[in-house]
Amino acid sequence: MRVNRAWLGLVVLMLPTLLVAMDATALLLALPRLSADLGASNVEQLWISDSYGFMVAGLVITTGTLGDRIGRRRLLMIGGAAFAVLSLVAAFAVSPLMLIVARALLGVAGATLAPSTLALITNMFQDERQRGKAIAIWATCQFTGGALGPVLAGFLLQYFWWGSVFLFAVPAMVLLLLAGPVLLPEFRSDQAGRLDLCSVGLSLVAVLLMVYGVKQLAVEGAPVVPTTALAVGAALGFLFVRRQLRLEAPLLDLRLLRNRPFTAVLVALVFAGIAMAGTGLLVTQYLQSVLGYSPVVSAVLFAPMGLGVAVGTMAAPMLARRMKQTTAIAGGLVGSALGSLLLVGVDGARALPLVMTGIAVLALGTGPLFALGTGLVVGSVPPERAGSAASMSETGSYFGGSLGFALLGVVAAVVYRSRMHGLSDSLAGAVTAGRRLPPGQGAELLRTAREAFTVGLHVTGVVAAVIFAGLAVLVLAMRPVTRTVPAALPGYEATRS
Repeated sequence: MRVNRAWLGLVVLMLPTLLVAMDATALLLALPRLSADLGASNVEQLWISDSYGFMVAGLVITTGTLGDRIGRRRLLMIGGAAFAVLSLVAAFAVSPLMLIVARALLGVAGATLAPSTLALITNMFQDERQRGKAIAIWATCQFTGGALGPVLAGFLLQYFWWGSVFLFAVPAMVLLLLAGPVLLPEFRSDQAGRLDLCSVGLSLVAVLLMVYGVKQLAVEGAPVVPTTALAVGAALGFLFVRRQLRLEAPLLDLRLLRNRPFTAVLVALVFAGIAMAGTGLLVTQYLQSVLGYSPVVSAVLFAPMGLGVAVGTMAAPMLARRMKQTTAIAGGLVGSALGSLLLVGVDGARALPLVMTGIAVLALGTGPLFALGTGLVVGSVPPERAGSAASMSETGSYFGGSLGFALLGVVAAVVYRSRMHGLSDSLAGAVTAGRRLPPGQGAELLRTAREAFTVGLHVTGVVAAVIFAGLAVLVLAMRPVTRTVPAALPGYEATRS
């Protein structure tokens, strides 16, 4: 594949990568308006919000390896067409149930896109330096899309109805369908074997239950249901792992975990996702509930996190030319730790500058991990196994985000409640209660609640700093990546059509 054609193909691959990430978060600002228009209950609002992410997380393992079997470009085209059609259905939904179903099916389509794009990049760029640049661009779209989703949604909602949040994906997917067959090659492995439906079912149910469990732990007072979901999900996950280790052509090649650098980067991606998601959750709530900014303004003020990741990922290849990749990743993580510590000083008049600087530095430091680390993951396996490696990278990222919302959200909630001494369980609850009290008492309750929430943000910053510092040590300790198998095995087929 000629170099110019490969780079044009990368531009095409950037579209679904960016949109899948943005679609996961763009609904946050639109949810109140669409819920009012459709008459959605609280439970229906939760399903509208979460059904997309649940299905992406649950099916990314299957779709990541499915492309190796049926063709990565073919799977990408199928997913892109489905994403465009379902975006139209979601935009013009007339009932909560219709929107819930559309969002869930959008998640199925979205799960086919991200691992397919990453796997195709590894085959389109054979030169290691060019592949590093391409993966850095892919990582920029992947990890900034979620942060920029609310910003774009805020501007769309300023001038259009809530369905516009879904419609912006349609022209991009149409362009993918038109340009993809011309600019993208087809890659598949004729040794991939048949798709094991039992493994598909086990992975889907296990991931769905575990993601549901960690999400609900952060919002439910009684932990019985989410704990049960986690236990059952873990048991099914254990069965899934045993089955994969016994199959000659597994759905997910867990033998890749024998490569220590591969495993170390996956662990780093998960825990970095925990720190970023948990910090992002607390910061967005702080901007709105403590500093009093509107959702749209808060989304704009939160943009430095997305921009920081973008700059960090794009700068990663340049850093890799000047130092070892592990040094660049570890140095970035140290920077993220320092950015997290800036959140500890957030208070009073200097609150907003410190928040914006802290999240920008934190995000900037993760760029080398997301760009170079992802490159290490897919570069440590031969091309015909890139789909499996990409699916493991994607699954780690989704788990990290879900765990971050749950675990650091719980930590902040515990800190808040310990300082409120039973006066309220949440800042939102304190705001509601304050409206029913006399003005003086209500103002005092709200002041105390905001101070307690701010302390929770400080503790979250410390936890995130510890996570990033620990990951820096882990990355420095890992050995250089070496391929343990040939780069191209007999029976590997790369076709262009």
